[in-house]
Amino acid sequence: MSTPLTLKQQQAHLDEMRARLGATHPETLAAMLELAEMMWARGRLDNGRALEEFVVAERRQALGEEHGDTLKAIGKLATTIGAQGELDEARRLQEHIVDLAPQVWGEKARDTLRARNNLAGTLATQGDLLGACSLLQRLIEALRREFGEEDDDTLAAMGNLAAILWQGGDHHEAYWLQYQVVEIRRRSVGDDDPKTQAAQGAFEAMQRQDGI
Repeated sequence: MSTPLTLKQQQAHLDEMRARLGATHPETLAAMLELAEMMWARGRLDNGRALEEFVVAERRQALGEEHGDTLKAIGKLATTIGAQGELDEARRLQEHIVDLAPQVWGEKARDTLRARNNLAGTLATQGDLLGACSLLQRLIEALRREFGEEDDDTLAAMGNLAAILWQGGDHHEAYWLQYQVVEIRRRSVGDDDPKTQAAQGAFEAMQRQDGI
């Protein structure tokens, strides 16, 4: 298993690919997104956004709007824009992805369902809790039907819904839903798995806030 590159190494790798393949080659664009993600993780959102905007423009030109790689690049850009506080623009881009996703990936495809989860997160951040809950409830039904209750995307959506319900004051339903997430993760991956521990931590935080 190869060792992950450092930010400096990824920048050097991208520079080498630019020189060898050109700035608009698909492999160069993929390397740009990898570098953008590393910058994002280090809080360098402006630098990451510039790379993502370049990739989106080039993929639109080369592949068209209705292509999975274009939509994935737009999704990464939307996440960055949302993290910068431009929630209206992030929502607009995510709604665009959700609209196109069924014809690009298929109505029941994982990428289509993940796009809805991302949009729900932005709706919640904007304060549209009812809209976010409605979208997540329908999403969870689809995820359970297509991939099962122990699927990671299903459990992530359940956890997101629990957090939004809690934020909206429905503590009983949020508490019960988060409890289910913990128990399913314990059963499927064990107590020591980081995602089980994170779910347990969220559950315990609910307990503390309610004085349980």
